[in-house]
Amino acid sequence: MADGVFNISKGRVAEFHERVNNNDPTNSALIVVLLASTGLEADATLKDYDTLSAILAAANDEATNTGYARKTLTDTDIGAITTNDTSDRNEADIADQTWTSVSNDGTGAIGKLLICYDGDTTGGTDASIIPLTYHDFTVTPNGGNIVASISDYFRAS
Repeated sequence: MADGVFNISKGRVAEFHERVNNNDPTNSALIVVLLASTGLEADATLKDYDTLSAILAAANDEATNTGYARKTLTDTDIGAITTNDTSDRNEADIADQTWTSVSNDGTGAIGKLLICYDGDTTGGTDASIIPLTYHDFTVTPNGGNIVASISDYFRAS
């Protein structure tokens, strides 16, 4: 298990990030999704899915803990891709994400954090949400806050 880019998004993560950052299309957003650790597929299998609905239709379950909900990040929540000339790469970053008072019910433990692209938050479905990156994120809710410290969720070099 590790962090990675879904095959469907290889070579396109920066494009999708910038589309949201530039509010083009108007209702585009990055979607942050947590997956349960139980039944979670290996990264080699996970990265082959082309939509969020395909991921969830397989053995991977979205978290259902009380206090958890998907995060929708629009142009006001993210910044532009940063060019790091010292490390010779471009970096896409989002702010740390906090889920408040998440109970250890429903799903139980969390195993992965996904960052996805939704081109139309007003009319799209999970079948139109494109998974961008996946990240190991192991936490067992205990009624407190869950914070995902995210630094450069994607780097291209």
